[in-house]
Amino acid sequence: MWYDKLLQIWKIKDLRRNLLFVFALLVIFRILAHIPIPVVNIANLRDFFSSNQVLGLLNLFSGGGMENFSIVMLGVGPYITASIIFQLLVMIIPSLEEMSKDPQGSQKINQYTRILAAPLALLQSYAMITLLRQSSRGIVADMDFMGLITTMITISAGTMLLMWIGELISEKKIGNGISLLIFVGIITGIPGAIMRTFAVLDSSQIFSLLVFAFVAIVTIVGVVIITEGQRNIPVSYARQIRGQRMYGGSNTYLPLRVNMAGVIPIIFAVSIILFPPMIAQFFLRAKTEFLVRAAEFTIQVFQNQLVYGVLYFVFIFAFTYFYTAVIFHPTQIAENLQKQGGFIPGIRPGRHTADYLAATISRMNFAGALFLGLIAVLPLALNSFFGLQSLVIGGTSVLIVVSVVIETIKQIGAQLTMRDYEGL
Repeated sequence: MWYDKLLQIWKIKDLRRNLLFVFALLVIFRILAHIPIPVVNIANLRDFFSSNQVLGLLNLFSGGGMENFSIVMLGVGPYITASIIFQLLVMIIPSLEEMSKDPQGSQKINQYTRILAAPLALLQSYAMITLLRQSSRGIVADMDFMGLITTMITISAGTMLLMWIGELISEKKIGNGISLLIFVGIITGIPGAIMRTFAVLDSSQIFSLLVFAFVAIVTIVGVVIITEGQRNIPVSYARQIRGQRMYGGSNTYLPLRVNMAGVIPIIFAVSIILFPPMIAQFFLRAKTEFLVRAAEFTIQVFQNQLVYGVLYFVFIFAFTYFYTAVIFHPTQIAENLQKQGGFIPGIRPGRHTADYLAATISRMNFAGALFLGLIAVLPLALNSFFGLQSLVIGGTSVLIVVSVVIETIKQIGAQLTMRDYEGL
C-alpha cells in the first residue's frame, strides 16, 4: 500500500534527509516569493494582474511572486529562455552539437546557459518595471537611476538564487529542481483561484463548474496514460563464440515513450506565447501612431481566445517534436546497438535501424503532441462556452502538476529500488 511506501521512505536515513532538504528549499522559495520590493503599490499591482490574462498566466509560473513584486518575481523564466536559446543553437551550430554529445561538453553548455540567464534576468526585470511604470494605476513609485539599477539587480539576483536552488534540488534526485519550483508555484495559487471562483459563482454556473471538474479528472487520467505509455522495440544480441564458450544471444527491448518530451513543450510554449503581447505593452504610449496601433492590434489578437488557443496548440505541437529531436538521436542509438552486437529483428543494422527508429518515434510523437495540445487548449474552449475566467489556464496547470508528480515519484521509486538491490 501507499502508506507502506511512505514508511519505507521515512526509514531510509539519507533519503529522508534528502526529502527534508528539498522541502526546506521549497519553503525558502515560498518565503522569498512573499518578500516585496518596497517601490510598488501591491494592491494596485494585484488589480492590474487580475485584469490582464497574459500577465496572470506569467504570474502563475512565477508562483505569485510577480503579483507581489517580490525579489523572485521573474521565477526561473530567464533560465528557461536561456535554455530554449541554447537548445536552438545546438541544433543549428555543428560545434555545439558535437559538444552536447560529450558529458563534459554538456556541462559547458549548461554553464553557458546559466551565464546567459543573468543578462536575460536584467533585461526582463527592466522590461517589467518599465511596463508597470507605464500603467496609469500608480503601481510603481518614482525612482531615480540608482533606484532603478538597484531594483533590477535585486530581481536578477533573486532569479539566480532560484536557479541555484533548483540545481540543489536536482542533485538530490528528488525530481527536476526547475520543474518542482514551477510545480510549487502553481499549486500554491490553486487555493486562491478556487476561492475567487466560488466568490463570484452563482447558481447558473454550477453546471459549468461541474464540467470543469470532469475535464480536470479526464486530463489527469489522460496525462498519466500518455506519460506512462511506451512502445517496446525488441532488440536481440548476436551470440559470440570465444574459444569453447558461447557468449550473448540475449533478447531485450528498447523502450520508446509516447511523450518523450515530458512537460517541457508546455513550458516552452508558454514562454514564447507570452513574448509578443509583453513587448506590445511597451509601445502603447509611443509617440509614433503606427507603433501604437500595431501594439494595440497585437494585444487584441492575443486576447482573442481563438487565436490564442490556436497559437498555443501549434507551439506545443511543434515544441514536442523539437525537444524530442534534441534528446533522442536515432543514429547514435543505432551505432551503439551495432557496436554492442545488437539488432532489431527484421531490420538491418546501421542506417536502416536509425531510419526505423526515426519513423517510429515520429509516429509516436504525433500522438503525444496532439494529446498535449488538445488537453492544453480544452479549458480555453470550455471557457468560451461557460465563461469561468479563473479556470482558463486549468489545463496547463494540470499538465505540469501531474507530469512533475509522476517524474518525482519515479525518481524516488528508483532510489528505493536501488537501495533494495544494494541491500541497504
